[in-house]
Formats: sequence, structure tokens, C-alpha cells
Amino acid sequence: MRKLKVTYLLLVVFFIFMSCSQKNESQKVLTSSEDSLSVYFSLANDFSLTVEKRLSYTQKAYNVIAEKDNDSLYRVNLFKVANRYYNINDWQRFSKTVHLVLDKAELVSDTSNITKAYTYLGDYYQSQSVLDSSFLFYYKAEKIYFKLGDNYNLGKTLINKANLQFKAGDFFGSEKSVYNVLRFIKKDKKSNNTLYDAYNLLGVIYGELGEYENALTYHKKALLISDDEIIPKVFQSKATSYNNIGFLYLSEKKQSLAKIYFQDGLKQSNLKGQKPALYAMLLDNLAYAKFMSNDTIELPKLFFEALKIRDSLKLSSGIFINKIHLSEYYASVHDTATSIKFAKEAYSLTKTTNVRRDILVALKQLSVVNPTNASIYSKEYIRNNEQLQKAERKIGDKFTRIEYETDQIKDKNSDLETQNRNLVYIFSFVILLGIFLYIIKAQKAKNKELVYIQQQQKTNEEIYNLMISQQSTIEVNRVKERKRLAQELHDGVLGKMFGIRMNLDGLNRFKDELAMDQRDNYIVELKNVEQDIREISHDLSKEKSGLINNFVAIVEDLFEEQRKTFKSKLISNIDSDIKWELIVNSIKINLYRIIQESLQNINKYAYADTIIIELKKQDKTLLLIISDDGIGFDTKLKRKGIGLQNIISRTKDCNGTFDIESKKNSGTTITITVPLEQKINTSNNDK
Repeated sequence: MRKLKVTYLLLVVFFIFMSCSQKNESQKVLTSSEDSLSVYFSLANDFSLTVEKRLSYTQKAYNVIAEKDNDSLYRVNLFKVANRYYNINDWQRFSKTVHLVLDKAELVSDTSNITKAYTYLGDYYQSQSVLDSSFLFYYKAEKIYFKLGDNYNLGKTLINKANLQFKAGDFFGSEKSVYNVLRFIKKDKKSNNTLYDAYNLLGVIYGELGEYENALTYHKKALLISDDEIIPKVFQSKATSYNNIGFLYLSEKKQSLAKIYFQDGLKQSNLKGQKPALYAMLLDNLAYAKFMSNDTIELPKLFFEALKIRDSLKLSSGIFINKIHLSEYYASVHDTATSIKFAKEAYSLTKTTNVRRDILVALKQLSVVNPTNASIYSKEYIRNNEQLQKAERKIGDKFTRIEYETDQIKDKNSDLETQNRNLVYIFSFVILLGIFLYIIKAQKAKNKELVYIQQQQKTNEEIYNLMISQQSTIEVNRVKERKRLAQELHDGVLGKMFGIRMNLDGLNRFKDELAMDQRDNYIVELKNVEQDIREISHDLSKEKSGLINNFVAIVEDLFEEQRKTFKSKLISNIDSDIKWELIVNSIKINLYRIIQESLQNINKYAYADTIIIELKKQDKTLLLIISDDGIGFDTKLKRKGIGLQNIISRTKDCNGTFDIESKKNSGTTITITVPLEQKINTSNNDK
């Protein structure tokens, strides 16, 4: 009878914590404006619908969520789906959904939802009687909640651990865990639902230890706070307390008091819809209390009504108890065949659940109702009882080992985190040092480049000043030459012409032969004057050409210096149609420097035999083409050096375009195009 009581207590605890693990969902009426997901969630939690309908709406909600991104709302909704699978006892889908949300939470290091998933998995493995796995997940959650200082969730997790210890037969360990819960949640009003669970479990523990007075005290404490608004009505806490108190009186053989509490529990509103498992338990307990008090009214109808509900919910432990009770009932009415039938069905069920306490209860019942095989059942009972005692000792040790090994793993992970953190610090320091050195090196290179640019600017200024000086010298010489030519025209040509004109005027009065000879002489003299004018004109043209071609002369000097210094053959061609006097000085300076820089690059790197430089006019543009037959290079791979960068920069200063073609062993060609429009040197209009 004691083993049967233990089984009853296990069932009581199971349904207590199943009710406490259920998540509180809003029961408000949904309006047509709310989205389909909210509707599906609401209908899935509508206890007035059939289990099949609620399952259908839960799956529809899951299908909607599955298309969403992995954000915080996505994970919250997955937990809601898992909660609804839990409420309809669909453990397979519950487990699958919780593992999914755990994976998603771990991807983004979502500690809150990782911990919540641990508690859900603890609930799952507890429902499947895999106590060590359940304990492991609860312990993982406990450590995180303790670290976060979340006493509310820590208390709930410790209650779940205590329940596992109770199931394993470690009553004193369970009692200790419950008092730890009370220590963490004291003076926290929002933890009244956890406080209710703690009082309930203490009542069950003391009932199992035979301390009925203490057990009744804690069950009544739980009943006093069962109406607290913190505890959701859907948990049916008052009905649970009535059931526990009634079962305590049933254990004390006070059947009349037990029936009163069971009946009060069944009177709670919406109990069958919200908690069908608890409703079935109260029915079965009421029927058993009637049976024990020889009140056969409504028997065995109440037993079968409870069994039908438990069958529909697939509650193996409840079905087992129902069939044991039916076996006892039919034995009392001397229907031995039916009694043995239910006892054997109960025993067969234990082979699938593998709950050793249930095995003992079934074997004991079989030995009572089937005396013929009593010895066989008794031997099996003794063997299983010994295994149960060993298993209970082992599971207690296993819980301790799980805690120890988990702590060891956490310590190792902590050491690894410290090592990784140190590596990150070292790596960060090395990167910062590298960046610092790179900045210093880059700054030095930039400073060198600035110095080089300054030197170039200085050189450009010198060239510009030289060209200005040359222009000034030319202008001075031009003025002097004009004065000289004016003097020659005035003093020489004009004087001669005046004298010849006066003499011819005088001879016009004479028509003799002598006068005619003198006229011939003066005509010859006029021819000489004509020759003088022609020579002066030729000198002017030559002087102007020299002025115009001054830039060409400077470039030719550069070419001549190149030919003298280097072995490469230099071929140059400057278009005579280019009107250099119309081109601004800045362009001529840049062109000169580009030619100079290009020759330096060819001399240093190209190893060319022949260099060709062309300056020619094409439509409204000026083309500078510099080519060589040197070793060339791959323009896509090779970085542009400072020299080439300077050439490009000078080309941009001229508003020109730059193009380079080169291949390995095929030479290099640079083409620079400068527009001549709007480049007129308005300061020089001499032609």
C-alpha cells in the first residue's frame, strides 16, 4: 500500500509542476484587426476546442513564424509555439521546437533565451522520466540565473530541481532545495506562484515521510495563496491544493474528509477545459476515496470517466494508476478475471514507461489478485525492489556528479575564455603597434613626397623665371632691333630715297642724253634701295622666327644633352605649325618637365635602344607622344611610381588626358593630349 501511495504522490507532483510550467497567455478577445499569428496563438490556447483543433492552430502559427528572420520576436514566438505543444502534451514537437529556438539563440548569444530553453528542455526530459538529462538542463539554467541575479527565475528552476530529487527518492535533498528556493524568493511578491509551488512540494515531501501534520500545514499555506492575482487562474492552483489535501487525508485513511476536498476541487470553474489532466486525477481520487469508504455510488463509472480522459491525453502514469484502481475495485466485487486483466494491462504499461515504482505496484497487485502465480510475482517484486533502491542511490549520486562535472566544464571554459581574452589583448596590441608603425612610415613617405613636390615647385619657378628672363631679354633686344631698323630706314633708306627723288625732279626739266644717263643711274640706285629694304625685311623675319621658336630651342637643348649623356638613340619631331607664342607659359613649363621626367624614367628603368619624342598639333589639341623600345612592364600589376604620378599630375594641371601603353619586352608609349582652346597666351600678341 505504501508503494501505491508513493505512486500517487509522484502523480500529484507531476501535475503540480506541469501546471506551474505552463506559460501564461492572454485570454483577451481578439478583434478582426489583429494579425493571423495572434489569432492562431489565441485559438491554440482555447481549452474549449478539441486537442486536434488546438494542434492545428499551433502548427499554423509555427508555419507563419518559420518564414521570419532570427530576431528577438522570432524567438519569443517560437517559445509560444513550444508552450502550446506543451499544453496539448505533444512532447515530440515541443522538444523539436525548443531545440530549434536554442540553436537560434546560441547563434546570436542570446543568454536570456538560451537559459529559458534550458528550463523548457528540463521540463521535457522530466516528462519523459529522463531525470539525469532533466537535472542537467535545470542545473545549467540555475547557474546562469544565479550569475544574472535573477532570483525569480532562479527560484522556479530550483523548484524543478527539487521536484526531480523527490522523484528520484532523495526526499531530504529535495527538502533542502525547496528551502533554498524560499531563501531566494523571500519578500518578493511577484514570486508568489513559485512560493505556492514550494509550499506544495514541501507538503508532498512531508506526506511521503509520514509527517502528516507538517504536510497539512504546508498544503494549507499553499491553499491560502492560491487566489493570489500573481498566479494565473488557468493554472487551477486552488483545485491542485484541494487535490493534494484530499490525497493527504486519503493517505491517513480519512476518506470522508478526502472526498470533500476532491469534490471541492472538481467544482472549480473551467477546470475540465483548462486542466483536463487535473480534472481526471480528481475524478480518479474521488472514485478511490469512495471505494475505500465502501461508497459504491457512481462506481466504477468515475474510474472509467477518468481513464477515458487520460487515454485521450496519453498520460501513461495516470492510465497506470487508473488501471490499478480498477483492478482493486473488480477484486473487491469478486470479478477476478477483470481484476487480473487490468492488473496485467497496468504491468504491461510499466514496460514502456520503465518507472520502477510503478513496476513494484503492478507486481504487488498481480500477486494479490492472481494467487496462483503469486510466487513468481513476489520474486520479480523483490528483484525490482532491490534494483529500485540501487537506482535511487545512483540517481542521487548522479545528480551530485552532474553538478560537479558541469562545474568542472564551466571552470575549463572560464580558463579558455581567459586565455582567449589574453590572446585577443595581445593580438590587438600587435595590430595597434603595426598600425602605429605604418602611420609613422606613411607620414615619413608623405613628408618626402612633400619635400619632393616643394623641390619641383622651386625648379618650376626657376624655369619659369628663366623663361620670363629670356622673354624679357628678347623683348629688350627686339626694341633695340626696332630702333636700329628705324634708324637704318630713316637715316639710310629714306635719305637715299629723298636724294634720288630730288635729283630726279631736277632732271625732269632736261631731255638730253646726259640727263637720260643720269636717270638710269638713279634707277640703279633705287634698285639698291629696294635690296636694302629686302635685307631689312629678311632680318625682321629671321628675328621673329627666333623669338617664336625660343621654347623649341630650350627643348632641343634638353634633347642634345640627352644624346650626349646616354647611349640610347633619340629621335625628335616638333611640328612647325604649332604657334608656341599662343600657348600659356604654364603649359610649356609642364610639357618641358613631362619630357624631362619621361627621359629620366627611360634612362633608369627601360634599357631602351631608341627613344622617339613627338610634339604635334592635331585639330584643336596638342599631342605629346613619348615612346621607347625598352623592357616595358605590366600596367595592371605594377604600381605607379612618383615619377609617373608627377607626369599624371602635370597633365591634369594642363586640363589634359594621360594614356600609357606598355607590355613586358614590348616597350612603352605615353600619350598626352592637351586642349588648345582657351589656352591663348593673351599677354603675348606679337606675330
